[in-house]
Amino acid sequence: MFSLSSKCFAFPEISSSCWILFGFHLFCACRWVMLEVLDKLFPGTVNWKQANKPPIKMPFKKVENCNQVINIGKDLNFSLVNVAGNDVVAGNKKLIVGKIFLFTFSNTFLWQLMRFSMLQLLKNLRSYSHGKEITDADILNWANNKVKKSGRTTQMESFKDKSLSNGVFFLELLTAVEPRVVDWNLVTKGETDEDKKSNATYIISVARKIGCSIFLLPEDVIEVNQKMILTLTASIMYFCLQQQGEGPDDSDLASEVSRLSVDGSVSDAAPSPQAED
Repeated sequence: MFSLSSKCFAFPEISSSCWILFGFHLFCACRWVMLEVLDKLFPGTVNWKQANKPPIKMPFKKVENCNQVINIGKDLNFSLVNVAGNDVVAGNKKLIVGKIFLFTFSNTFLWQLMRFSMLQLLKNLRSYSHGKEITDADILNWANNKVKKSGRTTQMESFKDKSLSNGVFFLELLTAVEPRVVDWNLVTKGETDEDKKSNATYIISVARKIGCSIFLLPEDVIEVNQKMILTLTASIMYFCLQQQGEGPDDSDLASEVSRLSVDGSVSDAAPSPQAED
């Protein structure tokens, strides 16, 4: 019903292993969590004086929280047609129909929130290139150069390079960005499916630890989901630029490569649609 990428809006507050439960119960019982997520992504958007902290017994208090979530979504130009807070709260009491409504609504809202955040990340990256468009080639070259300068030899040919499935490259990239953050005693060679999953899970944990916004699941790394690999690399790059105040070297900019895209795959040969601001 939903693609894997629609289920991977991962934050420290949201465990990917219980995503389905989270997606369903988000508006049933954890409206407060969504307000915290919105405040984390877009500081100042939540009016905490009008928010009601759980446990909430009065239905109208639940409606107030839902209304604020929906209003913030509309301010961000999310597609939320004919939906009000009382619809979400009432949906919890409509058994099967209500559960389908809540599950669909919460996942749709989260997908739009994830997409908006990804676009904002790419927009923020452009601020480090003196107004020039950051391309997928710029991010690829930055990551490879970062790893190379750290004294390691692993490189990726593209964001769909199957060798990325073992997770080693991203652990080396994270080490290049923050030398002491990776415990290499916990890293495997990634030769088996179990080892690959262990490395992929560790990548997400380490990236979160240093403050990166993470949008993917371990499966995205293992399966080399091109779109999600791109956003992972971009998130690490943005964190590094923020910490070190460095920007892409103009001499490294490629003039004829595809623009960053979150709506479709990034092609190695043909330009992809420009990310909207």
